[in-house]
Amino acid sequence: MMSRAHRNISRAAAAATLLNLAACTYAPTSAPPSMPEPVQYGAAPVPERTVAAQGTAQQFVQQAQAVPAWWRLYRCDALDTLVDEGLRSSPTLEAADHRLAAARDMWRANSGTLWPALDLGDGAQRGGIPGFIQPGPDAYRYDVFAGRLQGSYNFDLFGATRYANAALAARVDEEAYRFDAARRALAANIVTTVIAAAVARAQIAQTEQLVALANRLADEAQERHDAGVLAFGDVLIARQAASSLSAGLPALHQQQTSASHALAALLGRTPDDAPADIDLAQLHLPGRIPVTVPSALLKTRPDIQAAEATLRAAAADVGAATARFFPDISLTAAFGRAGLEWLPALSGAGAIWSVGASLSQPLFHGGALVAQRHSAQHAYEAAVAQYRATVIAAFANVSDALAALINDAQACDAAHSAADDAQTIADQAAARLRAGAVPATAVHLSEQRWRTARLDEIRYMGARLTDTAVLFQAFGSPTQAPTSHDDPAVQASLKE
Repeated sequence: MMSRAHRNISRAAAAATLLNLAACTYAPTSAPPSMPEPVQYGAAPVPERTVAAQGTAQQFVQQAQAVPAWWRLYRCDALDTLVDEGLRSSPTLEAADHRLAAARDMWRANSGTLWPALDLGDGAQRGGIPGFIQPGPDAYRYDVFAGRLQGSYNFDLFGATRYANAALAARVDEEAYRFDAARRALAANIVTTVIAAAVARAQIAQTEQLVALANRLADEAQERHDAGVLAFGDVLIARQAASSLSAGLPALHQQQTSASHALAALLGRTPDDAPADIDLAQLHLPGRIPVTVPSALLKTRPDIQAAEATLRAAAADVGAATARFFPDISLTAAFGRAGLEWLPALSGAGAIWSVGASLSQPLFHGGALVAQRHSAQHAYEAAVAQYRATVIAAFANVSDALAALINDAQACDAAHSAADDAQTIADQAAARLRAGAVPATAVHLSEQRWRTARLDEIRYMGARLTDTAVLFQAFGSPTQAPTSHDDPAVQASLKE
């Protein structure tokens, strides 16, 4: 009684499971989850323009399209040449291209399983039947020759193969978006590395001037000490200041060297073949910054598009795992020739043929099919969560970049004003020196303050140039560079 009841319960549970699987959709929706669209980037509305630092106020063009080949807005032909070279010669980009090609060929290979298969087989075999009395010469030996053409087709009624093919197609899209992301990241890295090298060189030039002034002040302090009008402690203070400034030069040289080597690597060159230097004065700050609406960001950022493709692949994987619970039906047919000798095998008497159909229904796999489906479902839920995280991170990335650009302009404007004031003081000190009203030391000290302020201004100039590139990258601007400056969006920005 208990055994019969147990069997009935097991059958009912199995039937319920199959009915549930048959009734439900094989795969969950492949559409990305709906995301809240922010009204604006950041906590505060984006202003129409930044402050006019160094005479340039960057304008934020709302609801504009992303600018292709945005690096051309820096109006530096040498920079354009480097970016074009990197997009053409980077080994990292080449590796991403090959990964895309591999994914595409894998999808094509799997697509072939949706069609009937046709195979040609040929073979020869030698065998023997042992003698009944004794082995050896009394054994009967024979040859078999056979050749056949065999076709097979899997009906895939429940879509296991189709779902697997859809997953591979989505992964091709994912690799394509990752390739696009690699191109965009490479362009941005080249631009920011060029800026970093140019800023380091400009800082080196200013620091060398500061070191020279500090050494001159130390020499003057020594002369005044020798004349008995200055304490020796003041001489030591002047020497210490000169040494401290000199100690900062090696770090700046290292920054410039590292940036140069990094740029060579981005271009696919060895460090000894680093490109020629680009001065900071050759780089012009773009005056117009297109600001796309948040909803458009979902279609312009390759990382978001790649996350969506991953979600589609995960949904198809769930469908394939579900379809494996159901029967597999296939049809085979073969036609050929066979015989104990080649001549009879090739004659009409050697013709052979066969037609068959098979059905396979999984019954027990030790829980493997159930576990595989659960694994696919968890992977799908992870892809949904990762999509949400990618979109939120993209909104934060753009908001941070916009805020940085606004704050950079304010800091650069303040540093520029400080440098101008310091230069005015230095000019006035030089005029008073010519009139004999102040000693040379006062002029050197005022010039030192001016160059120190100029050093801060250079740093903020570099930050402004760099964060502009970061913002273009955050908006997901395409990197398909036109062959010349004939792109309408570029031309519109160059006219500003």
